[in-house]
Amino acid sequence: MNFVSTRIITADVRRLVAFYEEVTGTLLTLYTDDFAELTTEAGTLAIGSTRTLQLFGGDHVARPAANQTAIIEFRVADVDADY
Repeated sequence: MNFVSTRIITADVRRLVAFYEEVTGTLLTLYTDDFAELTTEAGTLAIGSTRTLQLFGGDHVARPAANQTAIIEFRVADVDADY
């Protein structure tokens, strides 16, 4: 199993990108209006809009500004075999 990223869900991607750029002193990569990343040697912080929740099963997966905003992503070769 490989750790891929921690994803924070927000209703305002650009605002959260600006915050993390300010506190880390590092520019994030803004791929779309719905997704950005801060990639380091230690790991990746992904920032996704609420519109990306459909990729994970719907709006009930995470809610912005409700202390239910993080998705931790892992990659495995065969999820059915591993779990």
